[in-house]
Amino acid sequence: METNLRPLTLGEILDRTAQLYRSNFLLFAGIAAVYAGALLVLSLLQIGLEELLQAAHMARQLAWLTLGISGLSLLLAFIFAGAAVAANNRAVGWIHLGQPATIRGAYAGILPRLGRYLWLMTITAVVVWLPIVLLYAVYFGTVLHFNSNQSKGVAGNQSMLIFGIATAIFFLLLIPAVVYTVLMGLRYALAVPACVMENLKARQAIRRSIELSKGSRGRIFLLALLVMAIEIGLLLVTQAGFFVVGFKNHGVLSVGVRALQQVVAFCTNTFVAPIYATGLTLFYYDQRMRKEGYDIERMMEAAGMAAPPPGDGQALTGSASAGAGGLSQAGAE
Repeated sequence: METNLRPLTLGEILDRTAQLYRSNFLLFAGIAAVYAGALLVLSLLQIGLEELLQAAHMARQLAWLTLGISGLSLLLAFIFAGAAVAANNRAVGWIHLGQPATIRGAYAGILPRLGRYLWLMTITAVVVWLPIVLLYAVYFGTVLHFNSNQSKGVAGNQSMLIFGIATAIFFLLLIPAVVYTVLMGLRYALAVPACVMENLKARQAIRRSIELSKGSRGRIFLLALLVMAIEIGLLLVTQAGFFVVGFKNHGVLSVGVRALQQVVAFCTNTFVAPIYATGLTLFYYDQRMRKEGYDIERMMEAAGMAAPPPGDGQALTGSASAGAGGLSQAGAE
């Protein structure tokens, strides 16, 4: 039986996450680089087209171009991010169970069901973030209406009063909306690992996450805080120089500086993106061991006393077949 298959404390999960990340850095970075690289290409494309339109004195088309590319970037970022998260979950599951994992094998293992994973992420994102999105939409609609009245010279005391009330209501509702978002995010935190490892449909994976995450949501929240702190720290370190240059030049950056900024962002995304997904996959296995005796189940399978569950059996079979034509575990492709 794999020695890692036992219930772990929060500190042990964090140590295991760091250990997996260090020993398989090229593998995880390679998986994340697909997502980060797509963002880099889109960003550089946008910078190049903006410069061409400005050189041709087509400022009006520039605004529409920026809006169109931003929308396309969001869509592609969602698709590539979803694929990277699922591939990361798959790779972590294989490594945690003592199986070989490769970049190519991880993506080959999730691509046939990528639509299912993206649909799951869409459902959870809507449920988790809808209150905050609606709250901001209503408030900024009020702000735009107020600014429009001001520009027309019709914003009187009544408009000021309405604007003040809307602002107060916004901040009063923002706190419970954030609390709701955090709580729902913790309920659904294990949905993607469950969907990937057990080959569940989206709604089944959500119900599975709600059940598995009970009793461990506080620990998952601490993991999220730690990853957030790491991301903010890296952002400050890597982007501070660009903020200084922008401040000195009144917010204007040259083409070369903007391109370099996107390259640095690519490196940051590649380094940081795998951490949270790796930790959540370890939490998924930890909760299965605590609630279902998964470590005992695996021991019985190794002794030939029980057949492997469909999801895990398919995962291991996929690892062997995809890994044969893939890359080494070091991740060099």
